[in-house]
Amino acid sequence: MSKIVAENRKARYNYEIIDTYEAGLMLTGTEVKSLREGKANIAESYASDEHGEIWLINSYVPEYLQANRFNHAPRRPRKLLLSAKEIGRLRTGINREGMTLIPLKIYFNDQGRAKLELAIAKGKKLHDKRDTEKERDWNREKGRLLRDRG
Repeated sequence: MSKIVAENRKARYNYEIIDTYEAGLMLTGTEVKSLREGKANIAESYASDEHGEIWLINSYVPEYLQANRFNHAPRRPRKLLLSAKEIGRLRTGINREGMTLIPLKIYFNDQGRAKLELAIAKGKKLHDKRDTEKERDWNREKGRLLRDRG
């Protein structure tokens, strides 16, 4: 059972998810302790391909209060740990028109390692967002009707 630390809830609303990957995060000790407290934020973050490596940009991991002067920078770029084959797939995915890398959630797996669920996504237009909202409302209403009828 994995413990979710941070989730990008608007990602599935704003983007059409094409494919997802699990990546490790290269973190310092104070970042891991801060993540275990569960106060991270990845809502405005994205992943970028720089010099053949994938980096998580603009994610917020607050400073660990007990660390004193050994603390980390809260918004520093963090390297994602992926295999060469996965990096190749991600690079070809984002080189297509309109594709981007969006982090969906940060969690600790069963071994206690911090992982990031990363998605290749395409931005939705306004009418696509409306369609998603209509479909979600209809599914909710359909569930109510089925539950009431028995």
